[in-house]
Amino acid sequence: MGEERALRALEAAGISFAVTRHGPVSSLDEAAAARGVEPAKLLKSLVVRRAEDDYLFVLVPGDRGISWPKLRALLGVSRLSMPDKDVAKDVTGYERGTITPFGSTHAWPVIADNRIVGAGPVSIGAGAHGVAATVDGDELIAALDAQVADVTELQDS
Repeated sequence: MGEERALRALEAAGISFAVTRHGPVSSLDEAAAARGVEPAKLLKSLVVRRAEDDYLFVLVPGDRGISWPKLRALLGVSRLSMPDKDVAKDVTGYERGTITPFGSTHAWPVIADNRIVGAGPVSIGAGAHGVAATVDGDELIAALDAQVADVTELQDS
């Protein structure tokens, strides 16, 4: 059900995309290889709680994590948090690991890390485990009307 909703939303957005399906993966490198992209071009769609019943999506390159100080400064807030898996599903309609802004049950604002600009093809989850859509990063940002900012930092390996 989630895959169908996400793919319908991608089609409605009017951007070109290719669907990739793969079996279980156990690492970023495996997932990137299965999707045919480098790890930095595999995007994580993270749900962040800004306030009670106020969330947003943050699109993060696979080799990076959210920089909480940068994101708080951008949003002008002193506190942000990641909702637990049940709340994330309630506010997006997707399970963790399948979350995408496309077809979310609520159109939360989207912030895209600035490294996605000009990145070319990137892979984003498409509503089900092992299902992704490869899209042009700039088209993705435009379709989601995403705010672009430097909101990430390198992750420890």
